[in-house]
Amino acid sequence: MSRVYLTRPLPERVLARARDLFDEVEVREETAPLKIGQMRAALALYDGVLPTLGDMFSAEVFLDTENPRCKVLANFGVGYNHIDVRAARAAGVMVTNTPGAVTDATADIAMTLILMSARRAGEGERLVRAGTWEGWHPTQMLGLHVSGKTVGIIGMGRIGQAIAQRCHMGFGMNVVYYNRSEKELAFPATRAETLQSLAEQADIVVVAVPGGAETYHMIGADLFAAMKPTAHFVNIARGDVVNEVALIAALQAGHIAGAGLDVYEHEPEVPSALRSMENVTLLPHLGTAALEVREAMGMMAVDNLYAALQGETPPNLVN
Repeated sequence: MSRVYLTRPLPERVLARARDLFDEVEVREETAPLKIGQMRAALALYDGVLPTLGDMFSAEVFLDTENPRCKVLANFGVGYNHIDVRAARAAGVMVTNTPGAVTDATADIAMTLILMSARRAGEGERLVRAGTWEGWHPTQMLGLHVSGKTVGIIGMGRIGQAIAQRCHMGFGMNVVYYNRSEKELAFPATRAETLQSLAEQADIVVVAVPGGAETYHMIGADLFAAMKPTAHFVNIARGDVVNEVALIAALQAGHIAGAGLDVYEHEPEVPSALRSMENVTLLPHLGTAALEVREAMGMMAVDNLYAALQGETPPNLVN
């Protein structure tokens, strides 16, 4: 008998698929992250768990846990920096994720933020909603014209490449990227040797690296100081990749023209300093928030869960 635990409500198609595959499916109706006691209980009570962002399966959760009933954490999402994979492996628990399913949707949100920040769309919408718009005139809310500009992409994996392709093919933008290795791409792009070099060249800087210890606070004061005062900064990666204090300081000092953010260092907390600035576009982590995308992610996570509990190697094993 297979008993699985879904830590959040999921689209109905995903729930139906899970109920077809497993003997017992428990769905937690709360949307807040699991607490440490709940995570430990899940490891002991279920054969498999489908967690997601915020469910911090840290080394502490696995402490003194040997051969738990749970054999797989099938993460709902491509990023899994909230799971200590090494500690899970030591406890005999596999970890999987959902790569590919999120690529286009996340790239689309990057484009949304690029355009909203550069063209001051959030500020303009607030102006209209407040009833204070006085009508069109030639110098009203002049922003940055993105066509033909240079985009600098930090992290050239699936999502970074999808963003670059949209920028180049759709807006004729020049692409500069920073990545550990050179990439063979279907469009012209130049690899920057350093983050500073990328920042100096780019009119828009987009962060698209995975989260985790290796990229924690990868973006800080040095990068913002190297950016043009007319440039915009966009983050669709993980919040703690960016030193939020340094970003706020750069914006307040006018070292950069604006920012578009879908993720934050201490989600769901967003500093009041960011919320108060008109030149900052703030989205509530909408990267994959489209029904068909969330369904695809869920189906992939359920398939990973099923394969693991059948004694097979899951298709998206990360450990």
